[in-house]
This record gives sequence, structure tokens and C-alpha cells, in this order.
Amino acid sequence: MDPRYEAVIGLEIHVQLLTASKIFSAAATRYGAEPNRQVSFVDAALPGTLPVLNREAVTAAIRFGLAVGGKIARSSRFARKHYFYPDLPKGYQISQYDQPIISGGGLTIRTDRGEKRIRLIRAHLEEDAGKSLHEDFHGMSGIDLNRAGTPLLEIVTAPDLSTPTEAALFARALHTLVRWIGICDGNLQEGSFRIDANVSVRPRGETRLGTRREIKNLNSFRFLEQAIAYEIDWQIEALTAGQTIEQATVLFDPHRGETRVMRSKEEAHDYRYFPDPDLLPLIIDEEWIEVERCQLPELPDALRARLIADHALPEADAHLLTSDKGLADFYLAAVACTGVSHAKSCANWLLVEILGRLHKENRSITEAPLTPQQLADLVLRIADGTISSAAGKRLLAAWWSGDPRSVDSLIADLDLAQMRDTALIDRLVAEAIAAHPKAVAEYRAGKEKALNTLVGAVMKASQGKANPQEVRDRLLAALIAEDSSPPLS
Repeated sequence: MDPRYEAVIGLEIHVQLLTASKIFSAAATRYGAEPNRQVSFVDAALPGTLPVLNREAVTAAIRFGLAVGGKIARSSRFARKHYFYPDLPKGYQISQYDQPIISGGGLTIRTDRGEKRIRLIRAHLEEDAGKSLHEDFHGMSGIDLNRAGTPLLEIVTAPDLSTPTEAALFARALHTLVRWIGICDGNLQEGSFRIDANVSVRPRGETRLGTRREIKNLNSFRFLEQAIAYEIDWQIEALTAGQTIEQATVLFDPHRGETRVMRSKEEAHDYRYFPDPDLLPLIIDEEWIEVERCQLPELPDALRARLIADHALPEADAHLLTSDKGLADFYLAAVACTGVSHAKSCANWLLVEILGRLHKENRSITEAPLTPQQLADLVLRIADGTISSAAGKRLLAAWWSGDPRSVDSLIADLDLAQMRDTALIDRLVAEAIAAHPKAVAEYRAGKEKALNTLVGAVMKASQGKANPQEVRDRLLAALIAEDSSPPLS
């Protein structure tokens, strides 16, 4: 990016709310149904039909407002947003305009330069449109109204983002939050979380905003970053060449890595907003808000701070554990079984061994073939010296393959218990020292890594059953004892 310019970025994110029925009708919202199988008379805009507001959609919006510290309007109302699209049967979309349900609030992101607070302007309820189908028709398009009327919460940020990376970080943080509080499944491939990015550039130090172009319908964090980066470079090149930026709506082509103009950008007056006469003002009382406040889970930022302070976890581990509520719940359940003194071990096994296996299999933590209690059992048996870390991995592999046996049964049946015969360990230590004179000489010459050769030899001779730390300690004791022995006369 040309250092003479700076980018100004704002996002508009459409979050599909987790309700069983649509926002103004009783039709289902299940994904993947045959076209036009989930369409009511209201969705199809048949004459004489009237919308009825879905209470659960309002509840979801309240929960979001509480989570971001926004102001929840005690009275808001719906408006008609007029535009013509074949998949919009009424010729208008029911949305909120000058009286949104949520205003203000914000979300903090963690960048390379520290934390940055991104303000929210508003979040408002609206219905989704249908979908035009082109692939299966020759010379024509089909219309699927299954999605028409699906409840959306549109979240609009202030133009506080400065780079493509910041935009992606914010989108990921918001994605985590809406799944965390249970209002959206966050499935980008199914369109449950869609992002529009408003991008403009201006000479560095200028306070007046440049002309923006809106990149529509991004359903990938990677594409979001790529699209904004391309758009910034394109606008800077145009301005440098003396061209004027025209306000427009553009689409991102991920195959070519570039944006292309879709249409000129509409302004609010183009939509001819006016209050919807079929819907009364939405009134929200304090009791409703307080009920949702009490049911809101501990939020990611608060939990992250608690894990760092009370569980003594590194900041990186705390951030990773709070990136997904299922992951955080699994961890907390395991720690509840072990006690906080074993929190770091639980985090290590979960983030390295368990997540590593899940990522290879493209599965989520909810699909892990072991329970938090089993993870706790594994950690405790390693902590009390019953088994080694290597044996712990064998336990994990057994449970991963579906073995139903308990931790103690597996330890006994697979002969995983650590060697507790100190006399035998001392004998194996003496044999290792005798068998590896070169490693002994190197260690005595100051090469401390040579001790690892001796530890490995003892562990191999014990078939991995000796405690590695105990082996190391006894090797050091044996070597010191040899050095202090009187010379033979």
C-alpha cells in the first residue's frame, strides 16, 4: 500500500438468527430443503397476508446488544425498504431504518500493535430475500423463496478499521461472539454469516472521508481480506492516475482476485423508506432485558482475562481457548474435574494433542471421541506418576479408536503403568552409562545434551515405563557419584 494514502473501512455484517421459523411467518428456516418447500403465504406476499413478528428474533437481538454493550431501544419500529429484485416478492424488504433495536456498543480486537476498540453504529432486525438460481436453467433463472423472510440481524460498524487484517480480525471476533451467545450458527458456507465491506482511501492525514465502494456478500474471512486489499490498491492507483472514484457496489471474484462493479451504490433515499403500516412499534420492557442479561454466558473477553489471572495460562492459550465456546466449555469441564492446579496441563493436552487430531480429521471439538472427564483422568494419572506422557498418548489413541474402557482399566490392560522399582531403574542407569562411554565423556566435557542419549537408552531399556525425570535425576546422581569415587589403589 502506498504510504501516502490510508484506508478507511467499515463493515456491514448480516447474521442469520437461530430461530426455528421466519421473522414474520411460521415457515421453517431449515437449510437445504428443496426449493420453495418452506414458503408461507406471507413469504410469497400473497394479497391480504399480514406479518407477525417472531419473539425469538427479538430476543436474539437483545442478547447481542447486551453482549456488545449497546443501547437497547425500548421502542423501535420496522420500515419498508423498496427495491426491485425477482427474489423479493413484495417489492420491498421489511427492515429497520431510523429506529433500530440496537445502537452503539463495540468490540475489541487484538492486533500486532495492541488492542483496538471498534465501535458499532447500530444493529437492526430485517428479513432476508429469496435466492435466484441460474445454474440449472438455460436462458432463464429460477426463484427459490425458502430463504425469503429468514430473520437477520444486520450489524454496522463505524469506519474504525484501517487495514484488511483488522477487518478480518473484527469479522472473526464477531463470528465468535454470535456463536458464543447462541444467536447464530456462523456457517459461512450456508450464508448464515455474510459480510459487506465499505472501503475508501484518502491522503494520509486527511480528515474528510473518501468516496467509498461497497464489496458485497463475502462469505470467507480470507476472501474478505483479499477483496479489501485489492480494492485499496485499485482506488489508490485510480487516484494517483488522476481519476475520480465513483460510489458503487462491487463483487469480489476470488478466482481472479479482483473486484468488479455490480451497480451504482444506492443511498437511503433511493429505497423510499417509510414505516411499515402492518407492524406496530416494537416495545421492549426492562424485565425482558433483565431476563436475557441473567441468561447471558460469561463472554469471551471476560473468560480470557479469568483464564490468564486465575488459571495462570499464557495469553496465547487463553485466546485460543476462547476462540470457540465448545472448546472453552470442554476445557472448563476438564479443569472442574482436576482442579485449577492442573489447568495448564489440561490446556496443553487439549490444544496440542486433541485439537491436533481433530484438525487432521476436519472435525470440531463437539465431535471429539472423548469426554472432559477422560481428559481429566489422563492428566491426573500423569501428574501422580502413574503413567508417563508417552503412555498418556497411548490412552488418548485408545479412546480415539472408540475403546470404552476406563482410564485405570486401560492402564492395567495395556501395561502402561510407570516403573516404580528404583533398584531396577538404578541397574538400567548403570548399564546405560557402561554402554555409552562416548556420551558420558561428552557430558563430562560440558556437552549437557549428551545426557539425553543416556536418558533415551534407559527409557528404551524400560520400554518407556520409567519416569523420564526420575531417570534423569538418577543418571545425574550416578555420574556425580562416579566423579567423587576415590581412585583405585
